[in-house]
Amino acid sequence: MEELLIGSHVSFKKDTQLLGSAQEAVLYGANTFMFYTGAPQNTARSKIDDHLTAEAYTFMNTHGINPQDVVVHAPYIINLANNANPSNRRFAIEFLGQEIDRCEQLGIPRLILHPGSAVKLTKEEGIQNIIDGLNTVISPEQAVIVCLETMAGKGTEIGNLDDLATILKAVKYPEHVMVCLDTCHLHDAGYDLTAFDDFLAEFDQKIGLDKIACVHINDSKNERGSHKDRHENFGLGYLGFDTLINIVTHPVLKGLPKILETPYVSKDEQSKERVYPPYRHEITMIKSKQFDPALLSHIRQDYK
Repeated sequence: MEELLIGSHVSFKKDTQLLGSAQEAVLYGANTFMFYTGAPQNTARSKIDDHLTAEAYTFMNTHGINPQDVVVHAPYIINLANNANPSNRRFAIEFLGQEIDRCEQLGIPRLILHPGSAVKLTKEEGIQNIIDGLNTVISPEQAVIVCLETMAGKGTEIGNLDDLATILKAVKYPEHVMVCLDTCHLHDAGYDLTAFDDFLAEFDQKIGLDKIACVHINDSKNERGSHKDRHENFGLGYLGFDTLINIVTHPVLKGLPKILETPYVSKDEQSKERVYPPYRHEITMIKSKQFDPALLSHIRQDYK
């Protein structure tokens, strides 16, 4: 039986880079992971250290992590959908190109990208800008797959199934563009994931199931169709444990990396400060397929 690929977002620090990311993932009991190659909110990037990358590969091999199952997330500041400011437009395309190059150097095959927001443009103009941007930056020789993430539809966000279908049909090199499903985003966008087979049938009809590259497994703090994009810990939100476990273990998604981006847990019930990573407990819960109603308490107990 094929092993479940389950992991989480982990850090990528200047001094330890991919090695530190892999070490953090192993602490959580993960066999895959996702990281940003620098801060998601800015352009600060340290030079990739090939020696640390080699050490990371040795470590991952020892601990049962295949680098081909690891994913990178592009920073939020890249917005291919808006071209109102030519300077910002150039930056978005050039910086995405740099992120692709960094993934190539690290040997990581999947780069997740938020498609972008149209802002004051029409959705149609925004979608065309995304197509043009991808056609500018993607080369037929690259090994990296750009994975467009499904979005919640907050503001002028582009990223529902119809949007992604339009983009994928128009890009010059469709073999280098796939989709990352995000359960919270899909739920908040209005898709009913309690009927996941129906959702997959719609995805297959509009895009094709072979285009799913990875899955973000997040619960939601909001009711379906809220368009708010607020993640909740696994099983504690409006999606719930049973719905999420059904998605994680669904045979159509077999062999794909499943990545948790759930919130850090506050030090106590009164505090709003989010300080403790939940991933070790969430991964244990997912592997056992047993819901832990005291999840937050057990996470807090780890750090006392």
